[in-house]
Amino acid sequence: MFEWIQFIVGTAFLLTGIVIFAIELYGSFHYDYVLNRMHMAAFGDTVGIGISLLGLMIISGLHFTTLKMMLVIIFLWCASPVSSHLIAR
Repeated sequence: MFEWIQFIVGTAFLLTGIVIFAIELYGSFHYDYVLNRMHMAAFGDTVGIGISLLGLMIISGLHFTTLKMMLVIIFLWCASPVSSHLIAR
């Protein structure tokens, strides 16, 4: 029973990440101003990948791979906004 709940919650997070990627794609092409487009791209990268990886972490359970995915999330949360800010300058 626990595996099914774990799978359903993880899948829900993965689907939420896909929806955020779709919003990012729409916003990147919808806005006219370049900085608004860059904001949507940075938002989608940071939040979309974070939520998708969180879903994968829930599905995989507690393993060394889960720790690696958490480190990827932390790196992306630090690197993606900084890199988009530097590109904007």
